[in-house]
Amino acid sequence: MLKDGEKGAVLQRDKESYAIVPHLPLGLINPAQLRRIADVAEKYQCAAIKVTSAARIAIVGLKEGEIDQAWQDLDMAPGAAVGMCVRSIKTCPGNTLCRLGKQDSMGLAKELDENYHGKELPGKLKLGVSGCPNQCGESSVKDIGFVGKANGWTILVGGNAASRPRLAETLMEDVDDAQARRITAAIIDYFAKEGKKGERMGRFIDRVGFETFKQQVCS
Repeated sequence: MLKDGEKGAVLQRDKESYAIVPHLPLGLINPAQLRRIADVAEKYQCAAIKVTSAARIAIVGLKEGEIDQAWQDLDMAPGAAVGMCVRSIKTCPGNTLCRLGKQDSMGLAKELDENYHGKELPGKLKLGVSGCPNQCGESSVKDIGFVGKANGWTILVGGNAASRPRLAETLMEDVDDAQARRITAAIIDYFAKEGKKGERMGRFIDRVGFETFKQQVCS
């Protein structure tokens, strides 16, 4: 039996079958990738194809012996669906496509995904990037969230939608793209060095204190 995340596979409820979740940066996928996902699901007679809440597509119902070949057939990288790491980044279309977008959420999310997706940390970490205050990227319930406004980004920290849900706190406002990248790097570096195993960002902030946290990552 594989461990969760080994070979990019997630054990299912029946304790026999697995799901694999290709990485789809920003939730974008091209027609050829869609066809390969459908072909793999049909080839291995999978139980379901599930669009996840993190804008990924899970192929559910593979046997352990089918996983390696299924990944070869897909020719796609695994998504970081489990484990203590940076998960897939949730984002909205932002001002690239949406008439309400104030900032380029897809541009910022793409850079964050390239820099941090799958990075191992003391606890799992989720990011949400929203191009306007409607927050379709669910920024207020992410460990690190970004909300696009007319004058730049508002950065939120410490949110989650887990068994102990909490809203994120505002860390900084009116931040440009370069500042957003720099502060994100500082947050992740600080958490990597000082976080405890299994700790989410909100509990980490509670433990060290918000003002101490802010001083460490914003100075």
